[in-house]
Amino acid sequence: MLGLGGCIDYELRLSSSTLEELAAEYEIRDGELDLSAPVTDERNLIISVLAHMKRGAGGEYFATSSETLRGFADRFPRRISLGGTSVRAGLAMSRLGVRCMLHLVSLNDHVRRLLPPSCDYISSAREDTLYPHLVVQYDQGTRVQMDDIDMRAPFANRLIYVNDPANALLVLSDQLGSLLSDAGVFLISGFNTMQDPDLLDERLATLRTHMQQLPSGALVYYEDAAFHLPSFRSRVRNALLEIIDIYGMNEEEMQAEVRRSVDLLSALEVEQALHSLQTRVPGPTLVVHTKYWSLALGQGAPDDAEALRDGIAVASTRYCYGDYYTDEQYEFTGSLPVRPEAQAFATELEERMGSVVRCVPGLRLDDVAQPTTIGLGDSFVGGFLAALVRRRTASWT
Repeated sequence: MLGLGGCIDYELRLSSSTLEELAAEYEIRDGELDLSAPVTDERNLIISVLAHMKRGAGGEYFATSSETLRGFADRFPRRISLGGTSVRAGLAMSRLGVRCMLHLVSLNDHVRRLLPPSCDYISSAREDTLYPHLVVQYDQGTRVQMDDIDMRAPFANRLIYVNDPANALLVLSDQLGSLLSDAGVFLISGFNTMQDPDLLDERLATLRTHMQQLPSGALVYYEDAAFHLPSFRSRVRNALLEIIDIYGMNEEEMQAEVRRSVDLLSALEVEQALHSLQTRVPGPTLVVHTKYWSLALGQGAPDDAEALRDGIAVASTRYCYGDYYTDEQYEFTGSLPVRPEAQAFATELEERMGSVVRCVPGLRLDDVAQPTTIGLGDSFVGGFLAALVRRRTASWT
């Protein structure tokens, strides 16, 4: 069972010429490029995009107007796809032969058309709605040069801008509890888009009630996210911590938790960050997935090596080939050599921390002309959970 929300994405790939035209139209200067600029209009949206490109950073942000997002999307070629951690994880699992049930909070013809038959769903929506999320991709080396702005993106990455009332409300279906009674694995995600603290607490209490119907021994995986209101992260964690088995996050969320930048190839800095995380997230196994490596931290970490590898293989294949990769492309990508610098890091980290950590290096992905930077963490989660489902199924038989 995968929840709790899903969405439609408008995927854009930025071009230097259009960005330069927009920067000129709005007379944007280099000194205005601020990562924390609120997205209140198109000018601030462009400032946010340029500020993140300058650092090669990604993120997810609330936009005060859906019309701003639609207007910006109309300036670029776009692709319509399914989004949301649970939905993309479900798509990855279906590619690996694992059936799943999705809990959705919005429905429309795009959802019905794009979901594969192996992904069943329930929805709390009473009518069709469409609140597209704007997903902006940029390639490594993308250059923007206008007046005093002159920069090249040091890394490929993606940005997500959202104005989605359905996911902000995150209404839970009355069917959720009864379906959880047959679930061996339950993925929780989606609280990051909520805006009302009282409503958030109400949804968390309702979810805990539904989860009382989970069978004994069911595994609960919680995937962290970029919270539109950062203070909500700890509210969600505190409400669910005692009933979570695995707590997952990417490198941006790890650094948000420890409140500092972390060199992802420094075993010392990552070790310190992990110890800090354990004080905030005591109990569950921690899973951290990054562009260089993925790891599990906890007493059961050695058993998660295969799941980490599968998560990396799925995310890497998506990076290279997008949504519609073939089985042959998946097998080829999974057989690629690992990144040497990531292997050296993984070896040192395991030597420093011992058997409580299992770190798997990422794959060497060279010369990918137009990588897909959208949904890589979601795809990792799908590959990771598919491996856990196969392992649990094998133990039952």
